[in-house]
Amino acid sequence: MRKAIVSLALVASLGVSVFNLTSGTATTEKTITLEGQKWSKEKADKWYAEHKWISGANFIPSNAINQLEMWQESTFDPKTIDRELGYAQGVGFNTMRVFLHSVAYKADPKGFKKRMEEYLKISDKHGISTMFVFFDDCWNPNPAVGKQPEPKPGIHNSGWMQDPGYPDVEHADDKELEAYVKDILKTFGTDKRILLWDLYNEPGNSNKGAKSLPLLKNVFKWAREANPSQPISAGLWNWNLPELNTLQAQNSDIVTYHFYEDMDGHKRIINLLKTHDRPMICTEYMARTKNNSFYNHMALLKEQNIGAINWGLVAGKSNTIYAWSTPVPSGDEPDIWFHDVFRQDGTPYRQDEVNIIKKLNGVK
Repeated sequence: MRKAIVSLALVASLGVSVFNLTSGTATTEKTITLEGQKWSKEKADKWYAEHKWISGANFIPSNAINQLEMWQESTFDPKTIDRELGYAQGVGFNTMRVFLHSVAYKADPKGFKKRMEEYLKISDKHGISTMFVFFDDCWNPNPAVGKQPEPKPGIHNSGWMQDPGYPDVEHADDKELEAYVKDILKTFGTDKRILLWDLYNEPGNSNKGAKSLPLLKNVFKWAREANPSQPISAGLWNWNLPELNTLQAQNSDIVTYHFYEDMDGHKRIINLLKTHDRPMICTEYMARTKNNSFYNHMALLKEQNIGAINWGLVAGKSNTIYAWSTPVPSGDEPDIWFHDVFRQDGTPYRQDEVNIIKKLNGVK
């Protein structure tokens, strides 16, 4: 889904130490741990052991260009959600990572929560747990309620919206954002259909860097104060943002991360993240043109007992079959899909991939 990922030859800051992937040396990094109820290692391990191997996809229905179109009352579409989660169930996926949006909540708090409940009923019917995402620094910076833009032909995620976007991200103490996070967590904080709360997707993306640090700190603080029964996390994604990475890694109950590059790099990142001695879930991977696929990376994650959540389920208005930086202005289907598993009618993009997904998920 994302724009360019920083080269693995750069600095990897993954917790109390900053590890240089080129030299193999480590330097001490100041600990940034927030007050609250971070889970003990024992509690995190017990929680992870209680779940079947976590596998699934990032999900947005194919007829929604972004989170607002998914969640607004006028365009919320339970029938499409039900049909497409059925495709996921058919290959043995048991978890979907789903982005919320504060703008949709602010416009209609009660309706928004009602639609979350409806989504959860549908996903639970298909045996699928949900990992909800609060904030997001990726793509378009000015979300607004109402009719959403039409897709730009051949452009990856042309209509995806940041949350909260500008200028709200610069007002980290926004009482409305705090109320939103706490209301959702208190409403659904003991819901067994929810696997985990992903507090902030790719903080620092869109060239924000450390500007996202205050909001990242606050969303961890708000979540700890709400104290849900499910674990909380914020995934590492850019190995050259030491302050953000340290905060994310040291305050997450379960370590989550994104990886779209090659196998050698993925193995190295796994070994570095294992130093946190916490269960791990890769919450974004799979980019075919980078040779990051179900055959190699999903198999690696299964072998390592790390959760595997690929980007994309059904090709649609998000245009994530196109690569980040390789637009196809004609809108023609690319020779190789970047993300996604199914066409809208449920036909697999590649039957051989579906076969390996089912095999890794233990589906005959």
